[in-house]
Amino acid sequence: MVGVDFGEPHFDADLFELKELAATAGFLVVGHLACKRKAPDPALFVGSGKADEIELLAQAAGATEILFDQALSPAQQRNLERFFKRPVSDRILLILEIFAQRARSHEGKLQVELARLQYESTRLVRRWSHLERQTGGIGLRGGPGETQIELDRRMLTESIKRTKERLDKLGKQRQTQRKQRQRNQVFNVSLVGYTNAGKSSLFNALVKAKAYAADQLFATLDTTTRQWFLTEAQSTVSLSDTVGFIKDLPHSLVAAFSATLAEARDADLLLHVVDAANPSHLEQIAEVQRVLHDIGAGEIAQILVFNKLDMLPDEKRPLQALGVMELDGRDVPRIFASAKSGDGLSVLRE
Repeated sequence: MVGVDFGEPHFDADLFELKELAATAGFLVVGHLACKRKAPDPALFVGSGKADEIELLAQAAGATEILFDQALSPAQQRNLERFFKRPVSDRILLILEIFAQRARSHEGKLQVELARLQYESTRLVRRWSHLERQTGGIGLRGGPGETQIELDRRMLTESIKRTKERLDKLGKQRQTQRKQRQRNQVFNVSLVGYTNAGKSSLFNALVKAKAYAADQLFATLDTTTRQWFLTEAQSTVSLSDTVGFIKDLPHSLVAAFSATLAEARDADLLLHVVDAANPSHLEQIAEVQRVLHDIGAGEIAQILVFNKLDMLPDEKRPLQALGVMELDGRDVPRIFASAKSGDGLSVLRE
């Protein structure tokens, strides 16, 4: 694993999140290296000297693939693969790989497929670089490589178009379902939050459902909606569990998952689930807020649910479960709870 610090705040020198992503995708991490640069090297991203160092480290550790914590341009990825003579992946490709493994529903699979096709369309040059370029001869321009690129580009463009059309159709079906809920005057609540904050566990605890929940990144990709009866209000609300957010979530994935994220955008209330035991929880809150603003859900009323209270040491436990926290210039209710032990859930229901 390789991470490059360009002077950004909160740089993860230990590459902890990348390691979690790699483990989720099924990789075994054998070594990591973090370095500093003022700007990315146009050809090798890290520069030739650091690339030599990475190559020596990879040889010593017996690495078969190299992962970068940042997004690489198609040219940088191609140059690095030639240099290392090994596959090179960036953060975006890694997240795409995880999403491809996790997607269960027809819609989820289509969304991942669209994001993958859009990613691949920028990397056609890399795929066909081994083909020779022929010159000369009557009426010949370029060679089989160029022809193959054109053929591939056309096939990819058609695949992207077809996948978008199918997603649009599913999106319209979802919209009809949402309009039906609005006509029935159902109050819609959506769970949002950073990946692995415990949204699905909280969802299961609140509605006694059996949605898949695991201590891993992106365990949930498909939106699940259940009816949630609130005794205190003598009323039923609609509760939806959504895909988790992550730092530097690729724009192609945000766009591809627009139908799923629309559940958050159309909600009356967002339960913003936070991993209270994670030392970076404030940065994670900021990242979720950024994505919510990106999808047009930034102004929806929120309750911050600091989950995993059972994992906090005694000295860090709050004196009261209910409080207030300032978020984007407004006071938001904040509740400490545990989906595992049930602490704080009655306060949340109230």
